Amino acid sequence: MQIEIRIDETCKEPKFIVVTDRMTDELNDAVRRLSETAPQMIAGFRGDTLKVLDQPQISRIYAAAGKIRAVTDSGEYLLRLRLYELEERLDKTRFVRISNSEIINLKKVRDFDLSFAGTICVHLLDGTVTYVSRRYVAKIKQVLGI
Repeated sequence: MQIEIRIDETCKEPKFIVVTDRMTDELNDAVRRLSETAPQMIAGFRGDTLKVLDQPQISRIYAAAGKIRAVTDSGEYLLRLRLYELEERLDKTRFVRISNSEIINLKKVRDFDLSFAGTICVHLLDGTVTYVSRRYVAKIKQVLGI
């Protein structure tokens, strides 16, 4: 693939033009990535302290006892957003929903254990073990390409 960049002082907004003889998966992927909006900020609370969470540092986000929590490399934080709102804000190439109450960072997964009938056991790098609910197994297999 050739890439050409032209600097034009009169241009007010960047414009991408693709010249090709056919559409390929590589081009579809590039178009999809260019058209996605940048991931939005996630604010986490620990006591009276607010911290803007760095998405690559988040291992998992889960609901427990009516609260939404984010587990990061630096600890656990309370979030004030609902899981579906977080799903919209998170980087879709990195995060995937595995149940009605949990979203995981695929880059923080050590391995997936497929030996359980009807579900998938997920081992995270921090030692946490969680499970993909039956409802989300097909989606996870599609994401993993299996």
